[in-house]
Amino acid sequence: MSDTTIKKPRPKHLDLKVIRLPLPGFVSILHRVSGAGLFLMLPVLLWLFGSSVGGPEAVAQAKSVVANPLVKLVLFGLLWAYLHHFCAGIRFLLLDMHKGLDLPTARKSAGAVLAVSLTLTVLIGAKIFLG
Repeated sequence: MSDTTIKKPRPKHLDLKVIRLPLPGFVSILHRVSGAGLFLMLPVLLWLFGSSVGGPEAVAQAKSVVANPLVKLVLFGLLWAYLHHFCAGIRFLLLDMHKGLDLPTARKSAGAVLAVSLTLTVLIGAKIFLG
């Protein structure tokens, strides 16, 4: 190593207020969070699905549960989680095929994932929850 090379001191701890995560890193973290959320909420989703195909009493119970505004908010969040996980998964499959690895393209594709998933969430959520 030459004497002209200046070494930056390594951080002793990670200060999350100082670290500026790039957009592709943000999308990657959201991909993991959305996958974990979908996995953890799978029993609830399966119960709702089972109730929706059950008898009239089960359907009425599912409708009463879904009518709660807090449950609607959770389902809206799960809709976003699914759509984001799906869109980001396609992006990561393309990255695994060595498509879009250069920095400008990676940033654009990360922005596209966020834009598409949020737009689809609003459109589908409005159609589902507002009628």
